[in-house]
Amino acid sequence: MINFRAMRRRRQELSAAECEKILHSATSGVLALIGDGGYPYAVPLSYVFAQGALYFHSAVQGHKVDAIKADDRCSFCVIEKDDVKPAEFTTYFRSVIAFGRISIISDPDEMLQALKLLGRRYAPGDETGLKREIEHSLNRVLTLKLRIEHMTGKEAIELRVAHSKTDSAPT
Repeated sequence: MINFRAMRRRRQELSAAECEKILHSATSGVLALIGDGGYPYAVPLSYVFAQGALYFHSAVQGHKVDAIKADDRCSFCVIEKDDVKPAEFTTYFRSVIAFGRISIISDPDEMLQALKLLGRRYAPGDETGLKREIEHSLNRVLTLKLRIEHMTGKEAIELRVAHSKTDSAPT
């Protein structure tokens, strides 16, 4: 197992709970894999975060699938906030990067569960439509699971300072 490096700017580091909150609230991120010829391959994806893992759906063929089959190491980056502040020459940002191993789910029950989690996240309350969509696409879709080994979150120092003033204000 790799010894992941510590964040350099520790004052801006988010807690594990804050990282998980972002993973639950954001709706898309960028999956980075080792692609053809060792070049990085990064692809934006919708996802769901559940049971400490990230789940995705995919076509059954393509660059992403080939890269996963060749090397399961990956990272997934989610940007929750990106507020450009031109007058300050900066952005107020909040993001999370999860590192881990990604695999194609082969167990039919786990695959179905992942598809239901994804469907309920992006089309809440439409169980009939979800069932129909899963039945229609089941033979043309893969589900992927990223088992998180390490996760970091970071936010702009201006946001950390604002939070600490709010947290210490008398009530």
